[in-house]
Amino acid sequence: MYAVIKTGGKQYRVQVGETLRLEKLDAEVGETVAFDQVLALKTEEGLKVGTPLVEGAKVEARVLSQGKAKKIIVFKYKPKKNYRRKQGHRQPFTSVRIEKIVF
Repeated sequence: MYAVIKTGGKQYRVQVGETLRLEKLDAEVGETVAFDQVLALKTEEGLKVGTPLVEGAKVEARVLSQGKAKKIIVFKYKPKKNYRRKQGHRQPFTSVRIEKIVF
């Protein structure tokens, strides 16, 4: 059984017991969060696709950690014009484990 959820402007295919990194959520470590934007749901009976959401379906997950990803370097320059800009960025994330899929 799996579900397709939407959070942080992205879509994720999730199963029970799976661990994934999402865009940062406002939740403490150890809290349970619910994702109610379920786009599709695959069960033993078959596949349910929402229009746009599946009615009454939600996915519950437990927050494992909050953190920042590895640093990426953003370097801009224009040739022959002495224009150079170097900037670093670390994207914040929330790591969650899928506890159950309710439908």
